[in-house]
Parts: sequence; structure tokens; C-alpha cells
Amino acid sequence: MGYLQNFFNEVFKQSDIFSDDFVVARSEQLQAQIAQQLTSDFQLTRAVRPVPKSSIQLSQGFRPDAYHDEETGMSIPVLMAAASCDNAFSIFVQLVQRLGPCVDVVLESSHDHNQTGHVDYYREHIDTPVLVSALWEYEDLLVNDGCTGIAVLNPAIPHEVQFDEHKLLIIYGSPLETFEHILTQNGLVETRNMQFITESEHIHSTSEAYRNQFDELKMRLGIDADAGHIEFC
Repeated sequence: MGYLQNFFNEVFKQSDIFSDDFVVARSEQLQAQIAQQLTSDFQLTRAVRPVPKSSIQLSQGFRPDAYHDEETGMSIPVLMAAASCDNAFSIFVQLVQRLGPCVDVVLESSHDHNQTGHVDYYREHIDTPVLVSALWEYEDLLVNDGCTGIAVLNPAIPHEVQFDEHKLLIIYGSPLETFEHILTQNGLVETRNMQFITESEHIHSTSEAYRNQFDELKMRLGIDADAGHIEFC
């Protein structure tokens, strides 16, 4: 069975709109349409795909931004980055390793599709080398499951690194020069008008096997199955 047929069989989650054309179009058409939306140095993971009608142009790179907290009025610098599937996870690990010797971790799950948003599972105070070792064991899950996301943070700095369900790299905090240097060392170029897959219609892919691996990763990290709460999107 071909990759695209496997992809369709495993699609459980949609974002914004699920296009019927995406299902009924021939594999050759889909491959051509997706290829037109990607630059030569950028390939998506299996986690998420733009719908064929999308006009977005996706590429590798990063964009400075800011998160505005309406409650506090604070503005937090943000780096948003997209990396090709062959090096995205390695870059994520490099960013995590710069957070310090001990961190907190949040696993994000949207595997339960009868609810809105996702569920966060927390683990505080884990040694960074222990965390990184566990993450490498579950690289396939973290890279290719469209219903799994992860955030690693050091509240003492404070900085946070996310590898979200769309497989975007998002870094919060100040200063961000060290993290920007890691991005540029890995070939990512700052692009002020860069577009991300979250800015257009897209679909997520997952499977029962990935859901089971998510539960395994929770246990591997010592996260209580009930230690979560729903974040509404």
C-alpha cells in the first residue's frame, strides 16, 4: 500500500475545513499539488498536510514575532520556525539542551477528537539528559503524529521551546539570540514574511499506534495519566 493511501486511512483530525477533494483526488494530483506548495529545501513530516486548494507557499526558515498577553499587557518575544522533516527534531533537541540542566515538560494530546482543544500532561523537574534520551526513543511519534505536541521550559530563565502538533518550532522568552544562533547554524534563514502551515487550511494525521506510543511516552517520563487539563483552542 502506497504512502498516500496509508495517510488517508490514518487521517482522524482536521483543522478548519476538511476538503472532500483531498480524499477523492488521485495520488498523482495530490503529490503534484503538495509539491507546488513546498520549496526545494523543505519537506513536511507525515503529521500534517495543506489541503490542495490552499495557496500557501511553505518553506524552511524562521520569523521573529511576539506574544501579547492581554491579561498582563506584557509582550513576549517569539521565534517561529519551520524545518524540513529530516532535521526538525534534531534542531528541537538542540534548542531543548540550551534550557539548562533541569527542565519542566508538557506533553500535548488531541487524540480524543470528541473534545475541543487538547489535553496537557505535566512533568516538573526532569534532568535534561534524561528527557532528551526519552525523546529520541520516541522521535517517530513526536515528528509524524499530528495529534502530539511537546513543550519544554525552564521557569527560572524563563524560556520555553515548543515542537507543536504542526511540527513548528516555537521559542518564547528573552533574550533569544542563543536560540536564533542554533536555527541559523542549522541552515534556517530569517524571513520576515514567512508563511506557516497554521495560516492556511490543513489536515492532521494520526493512528491508533501513535496514540498508544503517546501513552508509553507519558509513562516513560513518569507523568501521571490524570495529570492533565484541557486547553481550548
